[in-house]
Amino acid sequence: MAISTMAFREDYAQGRPAAPAAAAAAPVAAPAAARSPAEAAPPARRRVLRRLVVATLLLGAAAFGAFEGADWYKVGRFFVATDDAYVQADISTLAAKVSGYLDAVPVVNGQAVRAGDVIARIEDGDYRLALQAAEDKLATQRSTIVRIGRQVEAARAQVLQGGAQIEAAKADQVRAAADYQRQMQLAQSEFAARSRLEQARADRDRQDATVKGAEANLTALQANVAVLEAQGREAENLAAELKTAADRARRDLSFTVLRAPFDGVIGNKAVEAGAYVAPGSRIAALVPLQSARVDANFKETQLARVRVGQPVHIRVDAWPDRDIQGTVESLSPASGSVFSLLPPDNATGNFTKIVQRLPVRVRVPEAVAREGLLRPGLSVVVRVDTRGLRDDQPPAPIAPLPAVSEGAPAVRTAGRR
Repeated sequence: MAISTMAFREDYAQGRPAAPAAAAAAPVAAPAAARSPAEAAPPARRRVLRRLVVATLLLGAAAFGAFEGADWYKVGRFFVATDDAYVQADISTLAAKVSGYLDAVPVVNGQAVRAGDVIARIEDGDYRLALQAAEDKLATQRSTIVRIGRQVEAARAQVLQGGAQIEAAKADQVRAAADYQRQMQLAQSEFAARSRLEQARADRDRQDATVKGAEANLTALQANVAVLEAQGREAENLAAELKTAADRARRDLSFTVLRAPFDGVIGNKAVEAGAYVAPGSRIAALVPLQSARVDANFKETQLARVRVGQPVHIRVDAWPDRDIQGTVESLSPASGSVFSLLPPDNATGNFTKIVQRLPVRVRVPEAVAREGLLRPGLSVVVRVDTRGLRDDQPPAPIAPLPAVSEGAPAVRTAGRR
Protein backbone atom coordinates (compact mmCIF):
# COMPACT_ATOMS: atom_id res chain seq x y z
CA MET A 1 0.00 0.00 0.00
CA ALA A 2 2.90 2.33 0.71
CA ILE A 3 4.50 1.54 -2.60
CA SER A 4 1.29 2.40 -4.40
CA THR A 5 1.04 5.74 -2.55
CA MET A 6 4.60 6.64 -3.43
CA ALA A 7 4.06 5.83 -7.13
CA PHE A 8 0.97 8.00 -7.13
CA ARG A 9 2.91 10.88 -5.63
CA GLU A 10 5.69 10.57 -8.19
CA ASP A 11 3.19 10.58 -11.07
CA TYR A 12 1.40 13.54 -9.55
CA ALA A 13 4.65 15.44 -9.08
CA GLN A 14 5.64 14.84 -12.69
CA GLY A 15 2.21 15.79 -13.97
CA ARG A 16 1.23 12.22 -15.20
CA PRO A 17 -2.06 10.50 -14.37
CA ALA A 18 -1.92 7.40 -12.23
CA ALA A 19 -1.96 4.03 -14.11
CA PRO A 20 -5.30 2.32 -13.52
CA ALA A 21 -3.95 -1.16 -14.47
CA ALA A 22 -1.37 -1.05 -11.75
CA ALA A 23 -3.97 0.07 -9.28
CA ALA A 24 -6.29 -2.77 -10.34
CA ALA A 25 -3.58 -5.42 -10.40
CA ALA A 26 -2.60 -4.84 -6.80
CA PRO A 27 -5.81 -6.02 -5.22
CA VAL A 28 -5.97 -9.08 -7.63
CA ALA A 29 -2.44 -10.22 -6.96
CA ALA A 30 -3.01 -10.27 -3.28
CA PRO A 31 -5.84 -12.87 -3.36
CA ALA A 32 -3.90 -15.02 -5.85
CA ALA A 33 -0.94 -15.08 -3.63
CA ALA A 34 -3.15 -15.83 -0.71
CA ARG A 35 -4.80 -19.07 -2.32
CA SER A 36 -4.46 -22.21 -0.29
CA PRO A 37 -3.48 -25.69 -1.74
CA ALA A 38 -7.06 -26.91 -1.25
CA GLU A 39 -8.30 -24.26 -3.71
CA ALA A 40 -6.10 -25.72 -6.52
CA ALA A 41 -8.12 -29.01 -6.65
CA PRO A 42 -11.00 -28.04 -9.08
CA PRO A 43 -8.74 -27.73 -12.17
CA ALA A 44 -7.40 -31.23 -11.54
CA ARG A 45 -10.90 -32.69 -11.34
CA ARG A 46 -11.82 -30.99 -14.61
CA ARG A 47 -8.81 -32.53 -16.30
CA VAL A 48 -9.83 -35.97 -15.10
CA LEU A 49 -13.42 -35.41 -16.23
CA ARG A 50 -12.19 -34.25 -19.61
CA ARG A 51 -10.10 -37.38 -20.01
CA LEU A 52 -13.06 -39.56 -19.09
CA VAL A 53 -15.23 -37.88 -21.71
CA VAL A 54 -12.57 -38.27 -24.40
CA ALA A 55 -12.05 -41.93 -23.50
CA THR A 56 -15.80 -42.55 -23.59
CA LEU A 57 -16.08 -40.96 -27.03
CA LEU A 58 -13.15 -42.98 -28.32
CA LEU A 59 -14.62 -46.20 -26.96
CA GLY A 60 -18.01 -45.34 -28.51
CA ALA A 61 -16.41 -44.57 -31.86
CA ALA A 62 -14.45 -47.81 -31.72
CA ALA A 63 -17.58 -49.79 -30.85
CA PHE A 64 -19.55 -48.10 -33.64
CA GLY A 65 -16.73 -48.77 -36.09
CA ALA A 66 -16.54 -52.40 -35.00
CA PHE A 67 -20.30 -52.79 -35.38
CA GLU A 68 -20.31 -51.19 -38.82
CA GLY A 69 -17.29 -53.23 -39.85
CA ALA A 70 -18.91 -56.46 -38.76
CA ASP A 71 -22.14 -55.49 -40.54
CA TRP A 72 -20.19 -54.70 -43.71
CA TYR A 73 -18.28 -57.98 -43.50
CA LYS A 74 -21.42 -60.04 -42.96
CA VAL A 75 -23.91 -58.13 -45.14
CA GLY A 76 -22.71 -54.90 -46.70
CA ARG A 77 -19.90 -56.31 -48.81
CA PHE A 78 -22.40 -58.51 -50.66
CA PHE A 79 -24.51 -55.56 -51.84
CA VAL A 80 -23.86 -53.70 -55.09
CA ALA A 81 -25.50 -50.28 -55.14
CA THR A 82 -25.95 -47.38 -57.55
CA ASP A 83 -27.98 -44.21 -57.59
CA ASP A 84 -27.81 -43.97 -61.40
CA ALA A 85 -31.19 -45.67 -61.71
CA TYR A 86 -34.59 -44.51 -62.90
CA VAL A 87 -38.12 -45.85 -63.22
CA GLN A 88 -39.09 -46.77 -66.77
CA ALA A 89 -42.25 -48.07 -68.46
CA ASP A 90 -43.44 -49.08 -71.95
CA ILE A 91 -44.82 -45.67 -72.84
CA SER A 92 -46.86 -45.59 -76.05
CA THR A 93 -47.34 -42.49 -78.18
CA LEU A 94 -50.88 -42.45 -79.56
CA ALA A 95 -51.04 -40.97 -83.06
CA ALA A 96 -53.65 -40.53 -85.77
CA LYS A 97 -53.83 -43.07 -88.59
CA VAL A 98 -56.01 -40.96 -90.91
CA SER A 99 -56.24 -37.24 -91.50
CA GLY A 100 -59.09 -34.95 -90.56
CA TYR A 101 -60.39 -32.48 -87.99
CA LEU A 102 -60.75 -33.68 -84.43
CA ASP A 103 -64.38 -33.90 -83.41
CA ALA A 104 -63.69 -34.60 -79.72
CA VAL A 105 -60.84 -35.46 -77.35
CA PRO A 106 -62.66 -36.72 -74.23
CA VAL A 107 -59.56 -37.29 -72.06
CA VAL A 108 -57.31 -35.11 -69.92
CA ASN A 109 -53.78 -35.45 -68.61
CA GLY A 110 -53.54 -37.80 -65.67
CA GLN A 111 -56.77 -39.63 -66.50
CA ALA A 112 -56.72 -43.40 -66.08
CA VAL A 113 -58.23 -45.27 -69.03
CA ARG A 114 -59.01 -48.88 -69.79
CA ALA A 115 -58.22 -50.78 -72.97
CA GLY A 116 -60.78 -49.81 -75.62
CA ASP A 117 -61.71 -46.43 -74.13
CA VAL A 118 -62.08 -43.60 -76.65
CA ILE A 119 -59.12 -41.22 -76.71
CA ALA A 120 -60.10 -39.04 -79.68
CA ARG A 121 -62.66 -38.87 -82.50
CA ILE A 122 -62.03 -37.55 -86.01
CA GLU A 123 -64.85 -36.26 -88.21
CA ASP A 124 -65.93 -39.28 -90.24
CA GLY A 125 -68.28 -37.81 -92.86
CA ASP A 126 -65.85 -38.21 -95.77
CA TYR A 127 -64.91 -41.70 -94.69
CA ARG A 128 -68.55 -42.80 -94.46
CA LEU A 129 -69.18 -41.53 -98.00
CA ALA A 130 -66.07 -43.34 -99.23
CA LEU A 131 -67.28 -46.56 -97.62
CA GLN A 132 -70.75 -46.15 -99.13
CA ALA A 133 -69.30 -45.58 -102.60
CA ALA A 134 -67.08 -48.66 -102.29
CA GLU A 135 -69.98 -50.81 -101.15
CA ASP A 136 -72.16 -49.55 -104.04
CA LYS A 137 -69.45 -50.42 -106.56
CA LEU A 138 -69.14 -53.84 -105.02
CA ALA A 139 -72.90 -54.38 -105.23
CA THR A 140 -72.90 -53.34 -108.91
CA GLN A 141 -70.07 -55.71 -109.67
CA ARG A 142 -71.87 -58.56 -107.93
CA SER A 143 -74.88 -57.87 -110.11
CA THR A 144 -72.60 -58.02 -113.13
CA ILE A 145 -71.35 -61.41 -111.98
CA VAL A 146 -74.93 -62.66 -111.72
CA ARG A 147 -75.72 -61.32 -115.22
CA ILE A 148 -72.67 -63.01 -116.70
CA GLY A 149 -73.67 -66.23 -114.99
CA ARG A 150 -77.08 -66.10 -116.66
CA GLN A 151 -75.39 -65.39 -120.00
CA VAL A 152 -73.21 -68.44 -119.52
CA GLU A 153 -76.28 -70.55 -118.89
CA ALA A 154 -77.91 -69.20 -122.06
CA ALA A 155 -74.75 -69.81 -124.07
CA ARG A 156 -74.58 -73.39 -122.86
CA ALA A 157 -78.20 -73.87 -123.91
CA GLN A 158 -77.28 -72.52 -127.32
CA VAL A 159 -74.44 -75.04 -127.46
CA LEU A 160 -76.95 -77.80 -126.85
CA GLN A 161 -79.18 -76.30 -129.52
CA GLY A 162 -76.26 -76.16 -131.93
CA GLY A 163 -75.53 -79.82 -131.28
CA ALA A 164 -79.15 -80.70 -132.06
CA GLN A 165 -78.95 -78.69 -135.26
CA ILE A 166 -75.90 -80.68 -136.28
CA GLU A 167 -77.75 -83.92 -135.71
CA ALA A 168 -80.68 -82.67 -137.82
CA ALA A 169 -78.33 -81.48 -140.56
CA LYS A 170 -76.56 -84.82 -140.60
CA ALA A 171 -79.91 -86.61 -140.93
CA ASP A 172 -80.80 -84.40 -143.91
CA GLN A 173 -77.31 -85.04 -145.28
CA VAL A 174 -77.86 -88.79 -145.19
CA ARG A 175 -81.26 -88.44 -146.83
CA ALA A 176 -79.89 -86.16 -149.56
CA ALA A 177 -76.97 -88.53 -150.21
CA ALA A 178 -79.34 -91.49 -150.54
CA ASP A 179 -81.64 -89.51 -152.86
CA TYR A 180 -78.66 -88.52 -154.99
CA GLN A 181 -77.49 -92.14 -155.18
CA ARG A 182 -80.93 -93.29 -156.22
CA GLN A 183 -81.32 -90.58 -158.88
CA MET A 184 -77.91 -91.43 -160.26
CA GLN A 185 -78.88 -95.10 -160.65
CA LEU A 186 -82.14 -94.11 -162.33
CA ALA A 187 -80.27 -91.75 -164.63
CA GLN A 188 -77.90 -94.51 -165.67
CA SER A 189 -80.94 -96.66 -166.55
CA GLU A 190 -82.49 -93.63 -168.29
CA PHE A 191 -85.60 -93.93 -166.14
CA ALA A 192 -85.28 -90.40 -164.67
CA ALA A 193 -84.72 -87.00 -166.14
CA ARG A 194 -81.23 -85.53 -165.91
CA SER A 195 -82.60 -82.43 -164.25
CA ARG A 196 -83.78 -84.58 -161.39
CA LEU A 197 -80.27 -85.93 -160.90
CA GLU A 198 -78.83 -82.46 -160.86
CA GLN A 199 -81.41 -81.42 -158.27
CA ALA A 200 -80.47 -84.37 -156.09
CA ARG A 201 -76.75 -83.50 -156.38
CA ALA A 202 -77.46 -79.91 -155.35
CA ASP A 203 -79.51 -81.08 -152.37
CA ARG A 204 -76.66 -83.33 -151.29
CA ASP A 205 -74.07 -80.58 -151.54
CA ARG A 206 -76.34 -78.14 -149.70
CA GLN A 207 -76.84 -80.61 -146.83
CA ASP A 208 -73.09 -81.17 -146.64
CA ALA A 209 -72.60 -77.41 -146.34
CA THR A 210 -75.40 -77.24 -143.77
CA VAL A 211 -73.63 -79.83 -141.60
CA LYS A 212 -70.32 -77.94 -141.81
CA GLY A 213 -72.10 -74.68 -140.97
CA ALA A 214 -73.81 -76.30 -137.98
CA GLU A 215 -70.51 -77.66 -136.74
CA ALA A 216 -68.85 -74.23 -137.12
CA ASN A 217 -71.77 -72.62 -135.32
CA LEU A 218 -71.35 -75.14 -132.47
CA THR A 219 -67.68 -74.29 -132.24
CA ALA A 220 -68.54 -70.59 -132.08
CA LEU A 221 -71.14 -71.23 -129.40
CA GLN A 222 -68.66 -73.22 -127.33
CA ALA A 223 -66.09 -70.42 -127.71
CA ASN A 224 -68.74 -67.93 -126.61
CA VAL A 225 -69.31 -70.00 -123.47
CA ALA A 226 -65.57 -69.95 -122.76
CA VAL A 227 -65.49 -66.17 -123.28
CA LEU A 228 -68.41 -65.63 -120.94
CA GLU A 229 -66.84 -67.89 -118.33
CA ALA A 230 -63.61 -65.88 -118.60
CA GLN A 231 -65.60 -62.69 -118.21
CA GLY A 232 -67.21 -64.20 -115.14
CA ARG A 233 -63.80 -64.94 -113.60
CA GLU A 234 -62.64 -61.44 -114.48
CA ALA A 235 -65.76 -60.01 -112.85
CA GLU A 236 -65.13 -62.08 -109.73
CA ASN A 237 -61.55 -60.83 -109.53
CA LEU A 238 -62.76 -57.27 -109.93
CA ALA A 239 -65.34 -57.92 -107.22
CA ALA A 240 -62.55 -59.15 -104.93
CA GLU A 241 -60.63 -55.92 -105.60
CA LEU A 242 -63.72 -53.86 -104.88
CA LYS A 243 -64.29 -55.85 -101.69
CA THR A 244 -60.74 -55.07 -100.65
CA ALA A 245 -61.38 -51.40 -101.37
CA ALA A 246 -64.57 -51.55 -99.30
CA ASP A 247 -62.72 -53.25 -96.45
CA ARG A 248 -60.04 -50.56 -96.61
CA ALA A 249 -62.68 -47.82 -96.55
CA ARG A 250 -64.32 -49.55 -93.57
CA ARG A 251 -60.93 -49.80 -91.87
CA ASP A 252 -60.21 -46.11 -92.51
CA LEU A 253 -63.59 -45.31 -90.98
CA SER A 254 -62.70 -47.32 -87.89
CA PHE A 255 -59.48 -45.32 -87.56
CA THR A 256 -61.50 -42.15 -87.04
CA VAL A 257 -62.02 -43.35 -83.46
CA LEU A 258 -58.74 -43.61 -81.58
CA ARG A 259 -58.95 -46.06 -78.68
CA ALA A 260 -56.56 -46.99 -75.88
CA PRO A 261 -54.63 -50.17 -76.80
CA PHE A 262 -54.13 -51.11 -73.12
CA ASP A 263 -54.76 -49.89 -69.59
CA GLY A 264 -52.79 -46.84 -68.57
CA VAL A 265 -52.73 -43.16 -67.69
CA ILE A 266 -52.96 -40.34 -70.22
CA GLY A 267 -50.10 -37.86 -70.30
CA ASN A 268 -48.56 -35.21 -72.55
CA LYS A 269 -51.83 -34.48 -74.35
CA ALA A 270 -50.94 -32.48 -77.46
CA VAL A 271 -54.22 -31.57 -79.23
CA GLU A 272 -57.75 -30.42 -78.56
CA ALA A 273 -61.04 -30.65 -80.43
CA GLY A 274 -61.06 -28.77 -83.71
CA ALA A 275 -57.40 -29.29 -84.51
CA TYR A 276 -56.39 -30.82 -87.84
CA VAL A 277 -54.32 -33.99 -87.64
CA ALA A 278 -52.45 -35.86 -90.35
CA PRO A 279 -51.35 -39.50 -90.33
CA GLY A 280 -48.72 -39.80 -87.62
CA SER A 281 -49.74 -36.66 -85.70
CA ARG A 282 -49.25 -37.17 -81.97
CA ILE A 283 -52.42 -37.12 -79.90
CA ALA A 284 -51.21 -38.07 -76.41
CA ALA A 285 -48.99 -40.48 -74.54
CA LEU A 286 -50.32 -43.54 -72.72
CA VAL A 287 -48.29 -44.70 -69.73
CA PRO A 288 -48.97 -48.27 -68.51
CA LEU A 289 -47.99 -47.92 -64.86
CA GLN A 290 -48.52 -51.67 -64.37
CA SER A 291 -45.44 -52.26 -66.56
CA ALA A 292 -43.18 -50.05 -64.44
CA ARG A 293 -39.63 -51.29 -64.00
CA VAL A 294 -36.25 -49.95 -62.97
CA ASP A 295 -33.27 -49.49 -65.28
CA ALA A 296 -30.08 -49.26 -63.21
CA ASN A 297 -26.80 -48.24 -64.84
CA PHE A 298 -24.05 -50.09 -62.96
CA LYS A 299 -20.37 -49.51 -63.49
CA GLU A 300 -18.57 -52.31 -65.26
CA THR A 301 -16.48 -52.80 -62.13
CA GLN A 302 -19.65 -53.60 -60.15
CA LEU A 303 -20.97 -56.40 -62.36
CA ALA A 304 -18.66 -59.21 -61.26
CA ARG A 305 -21.25 -60.68 -58.89
CA VAL A 306 -24.50 -59.43 -60.47
CA ARG A 307 -26.64 -62.26 -61.88
CA VAL A 308 -30.15 -62.62 -63.27
CA GLY A 309 -32.68 -63.55 -60.58
CA GLN A 310 -30.89 -61.93 -57.62
CA PRO A 311 -33.03 -59.94 -55.16
CA VAL A 312 -32.87 -56.17 -55.33
CA HIS A 313 -33.73 -53.50 -52.78
CA ILE A 314 -35.22 -50.38 -54.35
CA ARG A 315 -35.55 -47.05 -52.59
CA VAL A 316 -37.41 -44.32 -54.43
CA ASP A 317 -36.29 -40.78 -53.68
CA ALA A 318 -39.91 -39.69 -53.51
CA TRP A 319 -40.66 -42.33 -50.82
CA PRO A 320 -37.32 -42.91 -49.04
CA ASP A 321 -38.87 -44.78 -46.11
CA ARG A 322 -40.25 -47.62 -48.24
CA ASP A 323 -38.08 -50.57 -49.22
CA ILE A 324 -39.38 -52.15 -52.45
CA GLN A 325 -38.24 -55.67 -53.25
CA GLY A 326 -37.36 -56.40 -56.87
CA THR A 327 -35.48 -58.95 -58.98
CA VAL A 328 -32.72 -58.65 -61.57
CA GLU A 329 -34.49 -59.40 -64.84
CA SER A 330 -31.76 -58.98 -67.45
CA LEU A 331 -28.44 -57.39 -68.28
CA SER A 332 -28.02 -55.30 -71.38
CA PRO A 333 -26.11 -56.98 -74.23
CA ALA A 334 -23.87 -53.90 -74.53
CA SER A 335 -22.96 -50.77 -72.63
CA GLY A 336 -24.95 -47.59 -73.04
CA SER A 337 -22.23 -45.87 -75.07
CA VAL A 338 -22.43 -48.54 -77.79
CA PHE A 339 -26.09 -47.70 -78.47
CA SER A 340 -25.54 -43.94 -78.41
CA LEU A 341 -26.04 -41.79 -81.50
CA LEU A 342 -22.30 -41.22 -81.84
CA PRO A 343 -20.50 -44.23 -80.31
CA PRO A 344 -16.91 -43.59 -79.21
CA ASP A 345 -14.04 -44.59 -81.48
CA ASN A 346 -10.99 -45.38 -79.36
CA ALA A 347 -8.88 -46.48 -82.32
CA THR A 348 -7.85 -42.93 -83.19
CA GLY A 349 -6.28 -40.10 -81.21
CA ASN A 350 -5.33 -40.11 -77.57
CA PHE A 351 -7.01 -42.67 -75.33
CA THR A 352 -8.45 -41.96 -71.92
CA LYS A 353 -9.96 -44.93 -70.17
CA ILE A 354 -13.45 -44.23 -68.83
CA VAL A 355 -15.42 -46.63 -66.71
CA GLN A 356 -18.41 -47.77 -68.75
CA ARG A 357 -21.90 -48.41 -67.43
CA LEU A 358 -24.12 -51.34 -68.33
CA PRO A 359 -27.93 -51.06 -68.00
CA VAL A 360 -29.46 -53.68 -65.74
CA ARG A 361 -33.23 -54.15 -65.80
CA VAL A 362 -34.91 -54.74 -62.45
CA ARG A 363 -38.40 -56.21 -62.31
CA VAL A 364 -40.71 -54.97 -59.58
CA PRO A 365 -43.66 -56.96 -58.21
CA GLU A 366 -46.87 -56.48 -60.17
CA ALA A 367 -48.75 -55.56 -57.00
CA VAL A 368 -46.29 -52.74 -56.32
CA ALA A 369 -46.42 -51.56 -59.94
CA ARG A 370 -50.23 -51.42 -59.86
CA GLU A 371 -50.13 -49.14 -56.82
CA GLY A 372 -49.09 -46.32 -59.13
CA LEU A 373 -46.25 -45.11 -56.92
CA LEU A 374 -43.56 -45.86 -59.48
CA ARG A 375 -43.82 -43.21 -62.16
CA PRO A 376 -41.46 -43.26 -65.16
CA GLY A 377 -38.56 -40.89 -64.70
CA LEU A 378 -38.36 -41.02 -60.90
CA SER A 379 -34.89 -41.41 -59.41
CA VAL A 380 -34.21 -44.50 -57.31
CA VAL A 381 -31.34 -46.12 -55.43
CA VAL A 382 -30.79 -49.78 -56.26
CA ARG A 383 -28.98 -52.31 -54.06
CA VAL A 384 -28.44 -55.82 -55.46
CA ASP A 385 -28.08 -58.61 -52.92
CA THR A 386 -25.37 -60.93 -54.28
CA ARG A 387 -25.37 -63.37 -51.35
CA GLY A 388 -25.72 -67.01 -52.29
CA LEU A 389 -23.85 -66.60 -55.59
CA ARG A 390 -22.24 -69.80 -56.83
CA ASP A 391 -18.77 -69.65 -58.30
CA ASP A 392 -19.84 -71.75 -61.30
CA GLN A 393 -22.85 -69.57 -62.13
CA PRO A 394 -22.33 -67.81 -65.50
CA PRO A 395 -22.64 -64.01 -65.54
CA ALA A 396 -25.30 -63.80 -68.27
CA PRO A 397 -26.61 -67.13 -69.61
CA ILE A 398 -27.58 -67.07 -73.28
CA ALA A 399 -30.09 -69.50 -74.78
CA PRO A 400 -28.53 -71.92 -77.29
CA LEU A 401 -29.19 -71.43 -80.98
CA PRO A 402 -31.94 -73.64 -82.47
CA ALA A 403 -30.90 -76.60 -84.57
CA VAL A 404 -30.70 -75.88 -88.30
CA SER A 405 -32.80 -78.24 -90.41
CA GLU A 406 -31.51 -79.75 -93.63
CA GLY A 407 -31.85 -77.47 -96.60
CA ALA A 408 -32.15 -74.34 -94.46
CA PRO A 409 -29.43 -71.69 -94.82
CA ALA A 410 -26.87 -71.81 -92.03
CA VAL A 411 -26.73 -68.85 -89.64
CA ARG A 412 -23.33 -67.22 -89.59
CA THR A 413 -22.12 -66.01 -86.22
CA ALA A 414 -19.46 -63.46 -85.55
CA GLY A 415 -16.10 -64.56 -84.16
CA ARG A 416 -13.17 -66.68 -85.15
CA ARG A 417 -13.69 -70.14 -86.66
